[in-house]
Amino acid sequence: MLKPGDIAPSFEAYDQEDELHSLEDYEGQWVVLYFYPKDGTSGCTTEACSFRDNFSEIQKHAVLLGVSADDKQSHQKFAEKHSLPFPLLIDTKKEIINAYGADGNTFPKRVTFLISPETVIEKIYKDVDPEIHATEIINDLTSLITNS
Repeated sequence: MLKPGDIAPSFEAYDQEDELHSLEDYEGQWVVLYFYPKDGTSGCTTEACSFRDNFSEIQKHAVLLGVSADDKQSHQKFAEKHSLPFPLLIDTKKEIINAYGADGNTFPKRVTFLISPETVIEKIYKDVDPEIHATEIINDLTSLITNS
């Protein structure tokens, strides 16, 4: 299981707009990599919409990437329906999910990794409250950036 201080596992995946993303693309930037169980479910919608509503503040400090095992069509519908302004990475083979230890019994776990510009895992959020998670991320990012 990954822990703070570990180097974040490298990944490469396409998003709902057919854009390829890799962790290396974001070296030198903070990354919020959040895993969620399934497009369109109530908790995942609450979390994604909270990220959407706080996106401009998050974007000042970090890149935001969502990951689930849903396919491109599902991600497109979810992103369009809720006007999500950030990439949802397609991980149908669960390669990223497994690399980050986010695989649950049926669906991926709801877990977020805060990754430093040096690709070090700074913080792992395991018990995520979808309603306040975005605010929690912003507060932690602000604190980490101020203290670095």
